[in-house]
Amino acid sequence: MPTTRSVEVERKYDVGDDAVLPSLADLPGVARVDPPVVHEMSAVYFDTPDLRLASRRITLRRRSGGSDAGWHLKLPGGPDERLEIHEPAGPDPDAVPAALLSLVRAHTRDRPLAPVARLDTRRAVHLLRGPAGEPLAEAADDRVRAQTLPPGADPTRWREWETELAGGPRDLLDAAGDLLTAHGARRSAHPTKLARALGPRLPDPAPDPPAPRRKGPAGDVPLAYLHTQVRELAVQDPRVRLDAPDAVHRMRVATRRARSALGTYRALLDAGAAEHLRAELRWLAGVLGQARDTEVMHDRLRDLLAAEPADTDTGPASRRVDATLGKRYRDAHDEVLRALDGDRYLGLLDGLDTLLAEPPLTPRAHRKARAVVPELVDRDARRLRRAVRDALEAPGGTGADPSLHEARKRGKRLRYAAEAATPLHPRRAARLAQAAQAVQQLLGEHQDSVVTRETLRELGTEAYADGEDAFIYGRLHGLEQARALEAETRFRQRWSKDPPVPFGK
Repeated sequence: MPTTRSVEVERKYDVGDDAVLPSLADLPGVARVDPPVVHEMSAVYFDTPDLRLASRRITLRRRSGGSDAGWHLKLPGGPDERLEIHEPAGPDPDAVPAALLSLVRAHTRDRPLAPVARLDTRRAVHLLRGPAGEPLAEAADDRVRAQTLPPGADPTRWREWETELAGGPRDLLDAAGDLLTAHGARRSAHPTKLARALGPRLPDPAPDPPAPRRKGPAGDVPLAYLHTQVRELAVQDPRVRLDAPDAVHRMRVATRRARSALGTYRALLDAGAAEHLRAELRWLAGVLGQARDTEVMHDRLRDLLAAEPADTDTGPASRRVDATLGKRYRDAHDEVLRALDGDRYLGLLDGLDTLLAEPPLTPRAHRKARAVVPELVDRDARRLRRAVRDALEAPGGTGADPSLHEARKRGKRLRYAAEAATPLHPRRAARLAQAAQAVQQLLGEHQDSVVTRETLRELGTEAYADGEDAFIYGRLHGLEQARALEAETRFRQRWSKDPPVPFGK
């Protein structure tokens, strides 16, 4: 079995031993149900001694029997969804494939993995088909015997029904659920079979930090925001490794948000711990930025070429853009993977966990949030106003401008500061975040144009040296100049009409 990825959308139901699976043929869109196919399967689940994977709803198993024998890693996704990665079984039954180990490294931190449970399942699968014979969903009737490892407690047994989409709509799962519950089934209280098998051995998930309140401690504001960003880092880590769409961008944003929170609210945290983590987050954001910026540049140039008149021959330029920026992205993504596989990255994750578990709070952090947080947010707002004043006093133009770049960075930091303070004053925070985001986006458009024009000059020079017509690159360069001027003009107009209002007012 080659390495495969799929998104599993399923629901589980607890049923009694004597329950009878109802007829599924009358479900909406179902034309027929195939006769059941019975599989005898055995799966050994692997985890750290403290069950770090299971406590995060992640399962890693080696299965024999059934139609998909081999190694399976399942990562939680949206409602009823899990990302499933399959790897073929190797000669050593206890050797977890390196590709799967890397995908859980942000959770295991290189702790050894060992068998924690064995599940033997007799599964009867009913395939639901549509009018053209196309697969819509599967309904499985599972009888499970579970033994924790190493053996100690007596095995447990249960029966459950599963419904899983196989190309059909989500509405089919809803209809199947209504039918099954009408015949005595109950939605399972356990997210996975492993969770049920482990029972009381399964540790409770780490509690969320206290929700920030106006009368609560000021320190709750950055801690809650940091907790969200650290969780997002862990979610995006395997997706970045798999090069999933938008994963690099989302991980980079989480990194920047965490760093910004440590900066805005540094008066509430021990300076040494916060500054060290800020430096490491800046390093990680920089590594991710190389890949993300190349990705954005590639999309931008593709859009420019696609918008050219139909009688313009963009073929050679499109091929050059794809080849050059495609290679740059692959090289940058490889650098990201090297960083994620390094000890420095694990040290950063450990440091963030330690800060959240044992917050190094200053005396100021114990004061009421409503008396402390507005002042810290407004300090960032004042810095943005000074940066914008310097930018507005600059000559302007379409080239690189340090004052515009500084204003963009200040706008981004203020936006994140306001986001963190949202629980205290939702309307004020939203208004301030929107104004700061407008600065960030308009000046980001200007900066993207500067970088795009530099890339166009490089590509045009290479094309000319190779004997190609380089006119198209000059034309796109001119269009980018116009976009930069438009972005700066809109920025000046927006600021004059709607500058950020202080958070404390």
